[in-house]
Amino acid sequence: MSFVTCDLCDDHPDHVQVCEPMFASFGGREAFGGEIVTVKCHEDNSRVKELLATPGHGKVLVVDGGGSLRCALMGDMIGESAVQNGWEGVVIFGCVRDVDALGALDLGVQAVAAIPLKSVRKGVGETNIPVTFGGVTFRPGEYVYADNNGVIVADKKLV
Repeated sequence: MSFVTCDLCDDHPDHVQVCEPMFASFGGREAFGGEIVTVKCHEDNSRVKELLATPGHGKVLVVDGGGSLRCALMGDMIGESAVQNGWEGVVIFGCVRDVDALGALDLGVQAVAAIPLKSVRKGVGETNIPVTFGGVTFRPGEYVYADNNGVIVADKKLV
């Protein structure tokens, strides 16, 4: 998949929303995109782990972690599971850990920050619901594209 989010915005202005700049790239893929699958969780990555262990070809997991900077919602082991299951990438409104290992994976990862502390798993979280952060709503079945210029949401497949 080859694209630049700037070009997608220019070519499809009526079909994209631009997320506020808040993310950094932590994965081995600098540009990634695909169909949106969502998780809403707060400091509990149970649902993140479960979903990334399922087939994800052509999909991106969008995680609304409430912007928490207190623990990581994904690390190297969950990232490796995502790669093994064909996920294109993960966008996390929250933190990641094991950043050197994540950077070596063939996976796009955009997150707010890194922190070494893992989350506590209590089995809490909602999946496949619209989530809103960064001034945009991410709806399951729509599309997200991310690169070093930013994260955009599209109401149709662009690439």
